Amino acid sequence: MPAVDTQNLRNVALLSHSGAGKTSLSEAALFHVKATTRMGRVEDGNTVSDYEPEEIKRGGSVQTALIACEWGDKKINFLDTPGYEDFFAEVTAALRVVEGAAILVAAQSGVDVGTERAWFTSKAAGLPRMFVVNKMDRENASFSKCVADIQGTFGNNCIPLQLVDGDAQDFKGVIDVLNPPADTPSSLASELEALRDRLIEAAAESDEVLADKYLEGEELTQEEIENGVRAAIWDGSLVPILACSATNSLGISEFLDAIQSYFPSPGDGARPVMSEKNTAELDSNPGGSLAAFVFKTTADPFVGKLSLFRVYQGTIKSNSEVWNPAREQAERIGQLYLPRGKSQDNVTEVIAGDIGAIGKLSETVTGDTLCSKETEVYFERIKFPSGYYSVAVSPATKADLDKMSTSLSRIVEEDPTLRLTRDANTNQTVITGLGEAQIDVAMDKIRRKFGADLKVRLPKVAYKETITQITQSEYRHKKQSGGHGQYGHVKLRLEPMDRTLGFEFKSEVVGGKVPKEYIPSVEKGVVKAMEEGVLAGFPVVDVKAVIYDGSFHDVDSSGMSFEIAGNQALRKGMPDASPVLLEPIMKLTITVPDAYTGEVMSDLNGKRGRILGMNPHDNTTTIEAEAPLAETQRYAQDLRSLTQGRGEYELQFDRYEQVPANIEQRVIEDAKRAREEEKE
Repeated sequence: MPAVDTQNLRNVALLSHSGAGKTSLSEAALFHVKATTRMGRVEDGNTVSDYEPEEIKRGGSVQTALIACEWGDKKINFLDTPGYEDFFAEVTAALRVVEGAAILVAAQSGVDVGTERAWFTSKAAGLPRMFVVNKMDRENASFSKCVADIQGTFGNNCIPLQLVDGDAQDFKGVIDVLNPPADTPSSLASELEALRDRLIEAAAESDEVLADKYLEGEELTQEEIENGVRAAIWDGSLVPILACSATNSLGISEFLDAIQSYFPSPGDGARPVMSEKNTAELDSNPGGSLAAFVFKTTADPFVGKLSLFRVYQGTIKSNSEVWNPAREQAERIGQLYLPRGKSQDNVTEVIAGDIGAIGKLSETVTGDTLCSKETEVYFERIKFPSGYYSVAVSPATKADLDKMSTSLSRIVEEDPTLRLTRDANTNQTVITGLGEAQIDVAMDKIRRKFGADLKVRLPKVAYKETITQITQSEYRHKKQSGGHGQYGHVKLRLEPMDRTLGFEFKSEVVGGKVPKEYIPSVEKGVVKAMEEGVLAGFPVVDVKAVIYDGSFHDVDSSGMSFEIAGNQALRKGMPDASPVLLEPIMKLTITVPDAYTGEVMSDLNGKRGRILGMNPHDNTTTIEAEAPLAETQRYAQDLRSLTQGRGEYELQFDRYEQVPANIEQRVIEDAKRAREEEKE
C-alpha cells in the first residue's frame, strides 16, 4: 500500500452489539476496494479480521483487528472491534486512536444493549458518529423501523443520509439524500424531499453564516450544504444514518464515500488525550518530533510481542531507535508492519495519523508512549474497565506447571483487563476478568500459543474460624525416649477479640513456673496451630491467647517441647470456646436502569444481601449493598442476565462476619469433602 498524506487518512472504529455484522462489513469493504479477491464469511471461518482460532470457534470477534482500505485518494483504517461485552477493553482501546465511530445496527432487530453501549462510549470519547443499518437483505428487515428505533433511543438529531430501495428480500441498494440519482423512484420523491430539508436545516444550524442565509429564505448551494452537514457531524449535532447489506455488497461504496466525505482526518479530529506530565503541544505534522501511542499488545510465541500503535506526530521508521519515557528505556525499532487481519505488509515508515505495528519491543506495553528522547511526550493511559469475575487456575499436569506462570503473565500483558493474583489465604492462583467468555478465550489462547493446559474452577472462599467464649486449656507434653526426654507444660486462657484485631499473645506467668526463654516458643506453637482451625481447617483469627501457668523440667524442657505444648493447648481449647466460621462480606455498588431495580434488589435478598442505600439518577439507580463473597462470585453473569447486559457493578472486600448457623454446617462438610478429594 503506497504512502498517503495525513489529510487523506481516516481512522474509524466499527462498533455494535454482537452479531450486527462488523466483520462482514469490513470484509465487504476489502473486497469492494479490490484488496481481496473473494469475500470471506464469518460462518465459514475465513474472514480477514476474525482469523484467530478462538474467533473462528465462536463465530465472532474477540479482539480488535486493523483493516486498511484504499478508497480513491483516501486510506481508511477500520478497527473492527468485538461486540460481546466481555471483550469491551478492545473497544476502549480502539476509541482512543480513531477520529470517528460507525455504529452498526442489525436491520431485523434494531437497537440493542450493545448499540447503547457503543453510542455512550463513543459519545463520551467526543467522536463523530454514524449509524449503519446492516443486513438490509434479511427477512423482517425494515429501515424505517430501525430509524424510528434509533431516533427514539438516541434523539431526532439522528437523520438518514440515505433512503433504501426496498426492504428485506426486495433490498436493491441505497439512494443518497443529498445527491440523489436521476432515476430515483417517484414513489420516494416526497420522503426524499422531507429528509433533504431536515439535513439542510441541520447543516444551517452548524454555521452562523449559513443559518442567517437559511432563515432569510436564500437557497444554500450544494457545497454549503455538504460543508454544513460535515461540520454538524463533527460537532455531534447531526448523526447520519446509512444502510447496507454487507454480505450482498450493497451500499458499501456509499458507506466508504460517507466515511471519506464526512468524517475528519487526523489533522481535523479531536486532539489526543495527554497526560498532566506532558508539556509538548502536538500537531499532525509528519515532519515533527515523534509522538506515538501503543494501544494494543498481542502475545505471540514466535514473534514475541506485537505492538499496535498510532502515530500522532512525526514519522516512525524501521531500523531506528525511539524512547519510552514511562519505562525510561530506549527501544530498538526493527521491521514495521501495516497489519490487515492476520497478514502483514512490511513498510519502511508510518507517518502521523496512521496506524501500524512493531514486533519484539522489549519493555513497551499497552498505554505506553514512543517518542524522541530529546522531546518527551506523555499520553494519558487508557482507563480500562475493571472486572470482578474470578477463577482459580491450576496446571492440568506436572508438565504444565512450568509453563503456567509464563503463559499467564503473557496473556495478562496482552489483555490489560485481566488481573493475575496469588490468594495468600487459599494458596490459589487467581485470574480475574470481565466475564466467563473472556476467561475461556484466555485459557484457549494459552493452550494454543504456549502449550499449557490449565484447569479453572470456582475460587475457594477464604473462610476463617474464631471463638466466641473465654475458655481455659491445659496441655502437658511429656516424652521419654532414652537420654534427654521432652517436657513442656502450659496453661492457656483463650479469649475472643473484636473483629479485625487478629491475634494477641500475652504472658501472665509469675514465679518462674515457665522460664522466660520458653515463652516465645509457646507463642510460636500457638501461632502454628492457628493455621488450621478445628471446625473445617480454616485459619483462626481474632483470638487472644494468654499463658498464665505451667511447669518445666530442669533437664528435659526445651523450646521445642513448649512449642508442642502451646500448639496442642490451643487445639484442645478451641472446641470448648464455641468456635464459629467467619466469611468475607463484599460491598457492591450496582448501577442499573430503573426498570430492573426491583429484580436486582430481589436477587440480592436471595443472596443474603443487605441494601444499604439507593441513589436515583437519570433513568438509572445506583444500589449500595453488601453480600457474602460466597453468594457473589458469579455476580457478573447474574447481573447480566437480570438486566439484559445493561447493569454495571463494582465489588470490593469489606469485612468478615459470622456465617449463619444454617449455612455453617454445609460449609464445614464441603471443606472436609474437598480435603479428602485433594488427598486422593
